[in-house]
Amino acid sequence: MSQLPGQSAETTGGRIAGLVCCVPARTVRNDEFAAFGDKVEEISKMTGVRERRWVAEGETTADLCETAARHLLDRLAWAPDTVDAVIFISQTPDYRLPATACALHGRLGLSPGSIAFDVNLGCSGYPYGLWLAMMMIQSGAARRVLLLVGDTITKVVDAEDRATAMLFGDAGTATAIEASQPGEDGACFILGSDGRGERNLIIPAGAHRTDFEATGPFADRKLDALYMDGGEIFNFTLKSVPPLIGATLAAAGRPMEDYGAFLLHQANAFMIRHLAKKAKLPPEQVPINIDRYGNTSSATIPLLMTSELASQLSAGPVRLGMFGFGVGYSWASASLDVGPLACVETIER
Repeated sequence: MSQLPGQSAETTGGRIAGLVCCVPARTVRNDEFAAFGDKVEEISKMTGVRERRWVAEGETTADLCETAARHLLDRLAWAPDTVDAVIFISQTPDYRLPATACALHGRLGLSPGSIAFDVNLGCSGYPYGLWLAMMMIQSGAARRVLLLVGDTITKVVDAEDRATAMLFGDAGTATAIEASQPGEDGACFILGSDGRGERNLIIPAGAHRTDFEATGPFADRKLDALYMDGGEIFNFTLKSVPPLIGATLAAAGRPMEDYGAFLLHQANAFMIRHLAKKAKLPPEQVPINIDRYGNTSSATIPLLMTSELASQLSAGPVRLGMFGFGVGYSWASASLDVGPLACVETIER
C-alpha cells in the first residue's frame, strides 16, 4: 500500500449555499436482528450502530435525493432553470442506463442543455463531488451546481451476513454549490486511489463481468450481495487515513486550531475513534452519528453536517476538514470554510 496521500488540488470561486439530507422514515433497531443471537451486542459494540434507517420496498437512492433536492431548492428559492449542472454520486443508481443524473434532471424540471452525469463512487464520494462541482464553477462551466450524493446499500446486503447486515443504513443528500463572492477563501482537496483493493469490498455479480471465480472467501456466497473483508478494510484505513489527514492540513496551510470540526466517513465507531486518536485530532471535534444512522456510504459526511453541525453551519463560517475513504480503494479529503448556510437540514421521506 502506497503511503502517498494522493493528488492535491485547490479551487476558488465556489461555495456551499445549502445542504439537505433525506433519510427514510423506517428506523431499524438492533432488536430486529434476533436471528444473530448473542452476537448482536458484540457486533453493535464494535461498529457502534444501535439503529439505522432503511428504505421501503421500491424506494431508491434517487427518490431520497430528489426529495432532498426539492426541499433545498425551495428553501434557497432557486428556480430549477437556474441550476446549470446536476451530479449524482452513488453506487446504487436507478438503472444501468440511462444515468440517474439524467433521470433526476428531468424529474426536477431542470433546463434542457444543462449538465448531468453520474459518478460511481462510495465512501469517498462527497469530497470528490465537491471538488468536481467547484472545478466546474471555477472553469466557468456552471454558476450553480446541484450535487446529489447517497446510497441505499441495504438493497445489496445479504441479510444473513453478520459482517454487513447490521452495519449499513440508507440516505440521500442534496448540496447546492454556487459561485462565491470575490475574496472568499477557496477549498483544498486531496484525491487518491489504490485499485489493488478492488476485491475487498465488492459486489461481484450483477453487471457484465462473468468470469469472476467464486473461490476462497467468495465460495458459497451470494455473488450479487455485498462482500466486505473487514480486516483488510481496517488495515487499509489505518495506513491511508492518518497520512491523508496530515497531508490535508499541510496542503491547506491552516493549523488544527482553525478547524471547527473534522468529519470522518462513518465506517465504524471504533475505527473513527482510533483514527482520530492516531491523527491527534481533538475528540470533541470529531462528531459521530453512526449510532443512529449506520454507515450510509457516500452520504455519511453530509449527514454529519446536517445532524451534528446544523446550528454552527447556520451561523458560520466554520472551517471543516472532510475525509472519505473505502471502497475502491478510494479516498478523498477537503478543507474549506462552510457557512453561514441558508438551509442545513435533515428531513424524512
